[in-house]
Amino acid sequence: MALAIEDYALIGDTRTAALVGRDGSIDWLCLPRFDSGACFAALLGDERHGRWRIAPAGDVVRVERRYRPGTLVLETDVETADGAVRISDCMPLSETATEVARVVEGLRGTVAMTMELALRFDYGRVVPWVRRLGGALSAVAGPDAVLFGSPVPTRGENMTTRAEFEVSAGDTLPFLLTWYPSHQRPPGPIDVRAALADTAAWWHDWSSRCDSGGPWLDQVKRSLITLKALTYEQTGGIVAAPTTSLPEQLGGVRNWDYRYCWLRDATLTLLALLDVGYLDEAREWRDWLLRSVAGWPSDMQIMYGPAGERRLTELVLDWLPGYEGSAPVRIGNAASEQFQLDVYGELMDALLQAREAGLEPDPYAWSLQRSLIRFVEDAWTRPDEGIWEVRGKRRHFVHSKVMAWVAVDRAVRTVERFEMGGDVDRWRRLRDRIHAEVCERGFDAERGTFTQSYGSRPLDASLLLIPAVGFLAPDDPRVVGTVEAVQRELCVDGFVLRYPTEESDDGLPPGEGAFLPCTFWLVDALALIGRRDEAVEVFERLLGLCNDVGLLSEEYDPRVDRLVGNFPQAFSHIGLVNSAMVLSRAERAPTEERAAAG
Repeated sequence: MALAIEDYALIGDTRTAALVGRDGSIDWLCLPRFDSGACFAALLGDERHGRWRIAPAGDVVRVERRYRPGTLVLETDVETADGAVRISDCMPLSETATEVARVVEGLRGTVAMTMELALRFDYGRVVPWVRRLGGALSAVAGPDAVLFGSPVPTRGENMTTRAEFEVSAGDTLPFLLTWYPSHQRPPGPIDVRAALADTAAWWHDWSSRCDSGGPWLDQVKRSLITLKALTYEQTGGIVAAPTTSLPEQLGGVRNWDYRYCWLRDATLTLLALLDVGYLDEAREWRDWLLRSVAGWPSDMQIMYGPAGERRLTELVLDWLPGYEGSAPVRIGNAASEQFQLDVYGELMDALLQAREAGLEPDPYAWSLQRSLIRFVEDAWTRPDEGIWEVRGKRRHFVHSKVMAWVAVDRAVRTVERFEMGGDVDRWRRLRDRIHAEVCERGFDAERGTFTQSYGSRPLDASLLLIPAVGFLAPDDPRVVGTVEAVQRELCVDGFVLRYPTEESDDGLPPGEGAFLPCTFWLVDALALIGRRDEAVEVFERLLGLCNDVGLLSEEYDPRVDRLVGNFPQAFSHIGLVNSAMVLSRAERAPTEERAAAG
């Protein structure tokens, strides 16, 4: 039986990441990048599709795990009737290699252990050629090669490397998996124990720079470490999640590849990094944004690859049955070809926030921004697929129009505050025109709330962002009415749905969990309209969904009390950081400044 999503923990080296289960099995790992083919894909199938498991041979009495404080080094303590062992897992932060290091340490008694290493490249489809290479094993298939080393004797059986060994109190046994291009010479061995210590020291030093978060400092640090782990260090791009096709509804078809970087996350990501003092990471994210969107404004995509790649062709991997039978399994993402008007506002807002935070401006950024605004001047009247990437017909989504207003508003404010060139009078008139149309066509006066799209009845959680972006003041009755309507109509057990899928023609069968970033938006909206105590209550409820090592997925299904969707989800952890900042400060956090400045 598959582990629940919350039974996994993340390890990573800021180039790629792996999911380690409570049972000692690494069931997901893409090498050498987040969006590369997986060599362990049991997460979306079973052991036949690749995994690396180290576990006791006998029955397990108890499992307890944690990250070393302030790090991404995972420690799993496993107790049996004969004793206890600790398995420490990490991905060393090497500039020359991509590695997974594991150390088994005896804590008490003597425990019989087993190891099973089944490498399957190309998402579980390709069995590599394995041979002895000195004291190590080399596995090669096409462009990929992996070197496995350990002092533990191994044997081959049914296309799998196996071992049986014992660990007594005080023993430590290292294991190392190293990826390298198959046409190159394999790298030399490393001291696994030293790499573990060095990796822990690096993460602790990095995370110790954060001292903001009030009573939620530990949760904020864990979220920041997760965001750093999801950052492709060579470019600064932050992937939405390290996984693909973990379902939004167990057994359903809403299974998407999230190993890419979304522009919709741009401003909130930047605010989260700036608010806790990670200026270098904020600058790298800003620079990634500029490089990725460079070109004709009409060609701007809603998402890109970790290095800014644009061709993200969607394919179905029919040899994988999917997580708990949730098929199809997809790689690539066809939503990258959609028209989503809101991303122009996200980009303009992010670049203004970067300027206001004192990040030195890119000399070509304003020229790019002016061309974006020229595009928005014509494009804002078009229907689009919206923030949720619906696969039905295009509509005039209210959130999309609000973000078109944000794009123009931020252009006006950039001219006013930084003395940049531009036809600011025309932009002011356009800003007023968009604002008036949204308030007229997107607001249901009878119910006292904005709606998902012009003339529609269903609501949409993205409406909670109206006060956050400064479109209307938080104390505006239309804002308060919208927040209360979302609570009435979109909340299930206190958590917010994106929209009612059973009432919305989004091109897919209905059904999904509550979207956690939307519930963080509710926290912020409640705080902005002066209901802080209620906001704290909702925030604490969200924190209660974190798994035992502090990680959140994309969604939560209250019907089965489980996390669902891709895991861990950057957008959820971004929401956690920003909401903690809003709630823990007497003065305004950047998220609140964003709202007040509109």
